[in-house]
Amino acid sequence: QVQLVESGGGLVQAGGSLRLSCAASGRGFSNYGMGWFRQAPGKEREFVAGLRWSGETRYYADSVKGRFTASRDNAKNTVYLQMNSLKPEDTAVYYCAARSGWHIYYYTSNVYNYWGQGTQVTVSS
Repeated sequence: QVQLVESGGGLVQAGGSLRLSCAASGRGFSNYGMGWFRQAPGKEREFVAGLRWSGETRYYADSVKGRFTASRDNAKNTVYLQMNSLKPEDTAVYYCAARSGWHIYYYTSNVYNYWGQGTQVTVSS
């Protein structure tokens, strides 16, 4: 069983930065594929970033490429999402997710087994 707790959300002006953290409890974290998703009001949950077990292989949604950087520290059982050049359209609740091993459909929410409670990110114009 894995528990995920996100932190680091908040209110920021457009062009600003935030760093989200997702702390995981439980064994085997280093073998888990991790994902970041977000959900804006009235919209479906969407993929933001994915990291394989080593953290060296990372995937991003086109909408955040070049602005967001995902990373993980397996020694600390934590994944991060550094968000730069934030835009009002980045406003959403951000979730981290985990699954044992990797899945080719890493960008779809239903392949993940564990989810955090979410953290609100609000970007003002």
